[in-house]
Amino acid sequence: MTTETRKRQNYTDDFKRDAVALVTEQGYKIAEAARSLGIGANLLGRWRREFAEEASGVRLSTDEREELKRLRKEVRMLRMEKEILKKASQYFAKEMR
Repeated sequence: MTTETRKRQNYTDDFKRDAVALVTEQGYKIAEAARSLGIGANLLGRWRREFAEEASGVRLSTDEREELKRLRKEVRMLRMEKEILKKASQYFAKEMR
C-alpha cells in the first residue's frame, strides 16, 4: 500500500489573471478553459470570483493586504513608543518635584 503525497501547485497572479481572462474576455466556458490549462474547473471558478470581488472592492488585493499588514505593524510600534514616552514623562515629572 503506497501513499503518494501530492505537492500543491502554486500559480502566479499573472497566470490566474490570464486564465480568468479566457472566461471573461474570450468567452470560453469555465470547464473548457480549465481543461485546456490543466487545472480544475472549481479552481478557475474560484479565481474568477476572487478577481470579481477585488474589482468590486469587496476583497482586498494582494498589494492592499501587504500594505495593511505593514500599517498594522507600524501602528503597534507607534503605540509601544507612545507608552514608553508616557512612562518616561511620568518618571521625569516625579523627579522634578
